Amino acid sequence: MKPDSKTIEKRYDRIAPYFEGMEAVMEGLFFKNWRKRCWAKVEGHHILEVGVGTGKNFDYYPKDARVTAIDFSAQMLKQAVKKRDRKQVNVDLELMDVESLWFADNSFDTVVSTFVFCSVPSAIKGLKELKRVCKPGGQVLLLEHVLSANRVLAAVMNLLNPVVVGLLGANINRNTVKNVKACSFTYVNVDERSGDIIKLIEARK
Repeated sequence: MKPDSKTIEKRYDRIAPYFEGMEAVMEGLFFKNWRKRCWAKVEGHHILEVGVGTGKNFDYYPKDARVTAIDFSAQMLKQAVKKRDRKQVNVDLELMDVESLWFADNSFDTVVSTFVFCSVPSAIKGLKELKRVCKPGGQVLLLEHVLSANRVLAAVMNLLNPVVVGLLGANINRNTVKNVKACSFTYVNVDERSGDIIKLIEARK
């Protein structure tokens, strides 16, 4: 049985105080540079970050932009509030589930999500919500780790996935590019610098 949002939320609540330490090595070696590339593509003034977590993207927010950031884990959001106050970041933080956003249609110039859709139980539902709240002509930027195109590595990832989901609530075998293309965006592109597992996806409404 697939974990629901509440089950995954509890797992992230549990690891929230240790989350940055758990990912410190991967963050320094890989994720940090990809976050910079992702946020460099942001356009417009009104920005939504989905899955803010502990606030790992705070350093890359555009100057003078109006940023709203959400997360469905109260404990992760608690860590983000501490970091926001410490770094004096201008961002509105909200407790909210990506599968059921409270925002009106066509609200944001850009919607950004980094390493989030591995944890969303109904990925298509969540992606359609991002599209809904994005303005016509606006963009959705997704930085995600996905299932490898290498058959051997993919088999290993599929084998390990139930263990990773049980421990962390994150899937390591999602096909997010395919899911984005299924949501009828007018334009979908994968950044040419993307590797086999880490993909930077740009979609236009």
